[in-house]
This record gives sequence, structure tokens and C-alpha cells, in this order.
Amino acid sequence: MKNIFKHGQDRLTPGAAVDIAKGKIKGIIDKQARKNIEKNFGYIKHILSKDKPVYGVNTGFGVLCSSIISKEDAAKLQYNLLKSHASGVGEAVDLFVAKLMMIIKVHSLALGYSGVSLDTLERIIWHIDNDIIPIVPSKGSVGASGDLAPLAHLFLPLIGLGEVVFEGKQYKTQEILNRFNKKPLELHPKEGLALINGTQFMSAFGVFGLDRFYNCLEHADIISAVTIEALKGSIKPFDSKLHALRPYSGNMYVAKRIYSLLENSEIVRSHINCNKVQDPYSLRCIPQVHGAARNAFLHFKEILTTELNSVTDNPVIIDKDTVISGGNFHGEPIAMPADYAALAASETGSISDRRAYLLLAGDSEELPKMLMENVGINSGFMISQYVSAALASENKSLSFPASADSIPTSLGQEDHVSMGSIAMRKFNAVLDNLEHILSIEMMLASQGLEFRRPLKSTKVVEACHAHIRKKIDFTKEDRIFSFDIEKSRQIIKSRALLDIVDDTLNIESKEKEQFGIY
Repeated sequence: MKNIFKHGQDRLTPGAAVDIAKGKIKGIIDKQARKNIEKNFGYIKHILSKDKPVYGVNTGFGVLCSSIISKEDAAKLQYNLLKSHASGVGEAVDLFVAKLMMIIKVHSLALGYSGVSLDTLERIIWHIDNDIIPIVPSKGSVGASGDLAPLAHLFLPLIGLGEVVFEGKQYKTQEILNRFNKKPLELHPKEGLALINGTQFMSAFGVFGLDRFYNCLEHADIISAVTIEALKGSIKPFDSKLHALRPYSGNMYVAKRIYSLLENSEIVRSHINCNKVQDPYSLRCIPQVHGAARNAFLHFKEILTTELNSVTDNPVIIDKDTVISGGNFHGEPIAMPADYAALAASETGSISDRRAYLLLAGDSEELPKMLMENVGINSGFMISQYVSAALASENKSLSFPASADSIPTSLGQEDHVSMGSIAMRKFNAVLDNLEHILSIEMMLASQGLEFRRPLKSTKVVEACHAHIRKKIDFTKEDRIFSFDIEKSRQIIKSRALLDIVDDTLNIESKEKEQFGIY
């Protein structure tokens, strides 16, 4: 098993976090990390012995930081902290996101600067390894002072409270602890604060979204290549010589992928000497638009990787004599990139919708209006594009940056917050819409490709088309297209087309790794 929590050596990447959550690899804490954790935990006793106020150790929280807590009440303070801060509302987050939250929190605490005990970390790992996942409400964090409310809900089970999901059923935590013959933990001074202070809600949604964004970007290239073939678009705008003159890494990668997908196609060769001078932007500028989204993806991945390997607690226990109260919990460093990523995802959907519109226009040789020969009595795919347009428009509204807002909390003590949790949830809402927009384009592009017969595309495009046709039949008359859209979305979520393309295209492994999630 890969050692993810190994101190000072292995870094936690977004891809590794996803693999742990899926059970593909296991995160462990090595001997050196254990020593560092235990040493740092021991510093808390030394700090308490000095009878000096240390935020969160022997004081209240937030605006109550000047309230001194006795040694006798230090443990109760942490217990009350989890209960009072578990004030979240809204639908529960996806269980996969909650599991990512625990994984990212363990890694951060295992760096050995938060004063937590090894027992506490091992109990969280027990939850991860056994898929006993806490119920976490989705709303209530302002993205500063850490993700206080959702993290409090996440760790209520440590003290026997809250609810969890195990083997598909929801239970009171105490029922599960009884089944496994375990007792609730008794939190030590500082532990409750260390558990709820941090950016793990934001980071988990970021990792979840980054993986989904990667999948959407990969499919956007493949689907657009099918659309180009259906519309008899030109391959020239994807020539590497053109993109070497404006060498953005995302642009060059997208151009290379699509050129490789279409090179030596019968359909491309059939119109190589046609009189058409230029394609519309939604075809011709795919490398520039998809490429810009890829660049945003790279930036977001870099930022998230730094965040996953950071200490976002407060205060931070440096050594037995050095406790620093700062603002590492503030979500601004990841909130802004999340808004940028949401904008990039929105634009990916916007250009996809324009291609769907072109496919229905009936202006291209041999392509009937609405991609159906007997229109009039049949409406064809008209309303499918309406849906795509509606989702693209909704994404424009969702692209307003959450990080541009701030509302003071804790009676002004916490007077500027990031709203990073909202940025991350909004990013994933944009991705929900993007998946459906791409699903609609894929359905339409596959229909359009059929009208180019007997000409064939490349081996890889035809293999992708054949896989789609296993799930969605060619349409001769109107039917309930929402069913087909969902089938199309499931193809995207399955990532089967990515496997087909990877087995065929000659893209260097370094490039694939660069634009992956690891």
C-alpha cells in the first residue's frame, strides 16, 4: 500500500486522495510521523503548565478568545466546541466528499503541528478504512476560521454524537460504536479546535470537482472531434505549427489531441479541397477555449496540491515554547482559483452549446435540420438544445465569484472571510450542468456522424461512436430524449471513452500526467 501520510516525503495529490477514497490505495502513518505527532501532542501539556493564555488551548474561541478556561474544564471546552459548532444546514454532502474531508484532515494533522493525539488520528483512519462516513450538512461555512460548521459535523462521531452511513444505511453514531465494541473518544485540550479549524471542506469539494473537471475536459475534446466530423469541419486549426506561435500549454495539448483524433480520417479527406474558408469559432477556436480551461485546471491543481500538504490549523504548535496564532485557515488562496475554475467550466459548456446549435442548423451538406429527416411531424432534437442553452445560461450566473463577497462574523473578530466553501460548491454545480451540456452535444454529434456514411472517421473516433451506439440508438423519429441524455451522461461518468482514446492515441505520458489529477 502506498504510504500517503508519511511525514516529509510523500505528498498528498488530488489523485492520491481520490484513490484512497475509492479504496484503491491505503494511507498509513509511518514511524517518523508517529514520533512527530506524539512529540507535538506532548507540547500541549508543557504549554498548559505555564498558566499563560493560549488561544483554543485554555481560552474561548473567536470573539471569546479573552475568556480563560481552567485546566479542569479544558477537555470539556473541546467537547462543547464540537457540539456548538455543529450548526450546519442544507442537504448532506456526497459521502465521497465527506470521506475526502477525513482523508485530507488526517494528512494535515499528521504533519505534526496541531497538538493532536495519535489515538484521535487512528480513530479517523478507522472511519476511513471501514467506510463509516459521517453525515455532513452542505451549508454553513464562510471559508475562514476554517470550515467550522461542516468539520464539527464531520467529527461529532468521534465523541459518540451525530450520524453516520455504513453499508448504505444511516445510523446514530453510538449504534455503530456499539456494533464494533468501541467507545467515544475523550478529547484532549486543543483537539476539538484542531479538528474543526482547517480548509478540509473546501479542499474536499475542490478535489472532488477537480477530478470531475478533468473528466469533462477530456470528454469535451473527444465529443468536439465527433462534432467536427459531423459538420465536416477543418483539421487545419489544430496544426501544431499554428499553436507553437502562441504556446500556451493547454492550447497546444488540446490541439494535439484533436489533431490526433482526426488525422487520416476519410471524412476529413473528403472535403480537403472544398471552398469553405473558415469554420465558426466554436469549431475553429476549440484549442483556444478548451485550452484556456485546461490552463485554469492546471492552476487549480497546483493550488490544491499545495493546500492538501499544508497546515491550516490555528493556533499552530511549532515547539514546546512556540505557539503561533495566525490565519492559515483562511480560504482565500483556494477560493479565488475555485471561482476561476468555475468560470472555465462554464465557458467549456458555453462553446459546447454553440456546437450543438450548429449541428441542428441544417446548413451543412447532408445534415438535415434538427438532425432528423422527417421534421415537421417530428421536432427532432430541437428542445435538447434548448436544455443545453438553459444550462449554459445558468452557468453564467453561477460564474459570479463567491470570493468577491465577505460578511463579518464572530462579532467582528472575524471581519473578512473567503466564502470559499460557496465557491467550491458552486464550482461543482457548474460541473453538474457541464456534464449535461456535453451529454447533449455527444448525443447530437453521434446522430450527425451517421449522416456522413458511407464515409468513416478515424479508428479511434469510430470506436468511441460504436460505444455510444451500444447505449443510444440512432433516432429516426421523436422519443423521450431525456432518457437518452441521461444515458449519454452515464457514458461520460463511466470514462469508457477515455480508455478507448488512451489505448489508441499516441500522447506522451508526461503530457497526460501533466494534465491529470496526480
